[in-house]
Amino acid sequence: MKRLMDIMGASIGLILLAPLLFIVAFFIKFEDPKGKVFFKQSRVGKNGEMFSMYKFRSMIMNAEKQLGSLMDKNETTGAMFKMKNDPRVTKVGRFIRKTSIDELPQLWNVLKGDMSLVGPRPPLPREVEQYNEYHLQRLLVIPGCTGLWQVSGRSDIGFEEMVELDLKYIKQRNIGFDILLIFKTVFVLFGSKNAY
Repeated sequence: MKRLMDIMGASIGLILLAPLLFIVAFFIKFEDPKGKVFFKQSRVGKNGEMFSMYKFRSMIMNAEKQLGSLMDKNETTGAMFKMKNDPRVTKVGRFIRKTSIDELPQLWNVLKGDMSLVGPRPPLPREVEQYNEYHLQRLLVIPGCTGLWQVSGRSDIGFEEMVELDLKYIKQRNIGFDILLIFKTVFVLFGSKNAY
């Protein structure tokens, strides 16, 4: 049932949002004609399986190479990296990250089966390297585009609290809870002050 909801939801979402996706792609290309529109990144999925996650590119092309020099400016605790005024973010990128529009290409990951509409956020391999046994429980289910963490404060929440929220979702998950979280996500998607 959950997989059917994922396929239907992702398909409808991609069709309805197609005009927005084209507009965003145009502005990304307009700002940086030589840069790519989409950003593909290795993430860790269910049971530690690796997959490529898609996003609209919101940073300069060599952003990953510059990460090392910014690690001392990390504004969150634990395995994640968050920086409110990250100098690598482009002008268009700042807007699409603020509104979470950069995440919309992940609907393709949902269709492929890499991700679900709702579930824990898929971590980066370097983040998983810092996980303990408690944190690894996040990898027991298929990761999602949105979840309890995303509608509970997002960038204002530290790593340990994010893990707690993810594990709470895993224990309580059902179709009704997923639908509730999807509706909550729609309400916070545009105009969110907790994303960067």
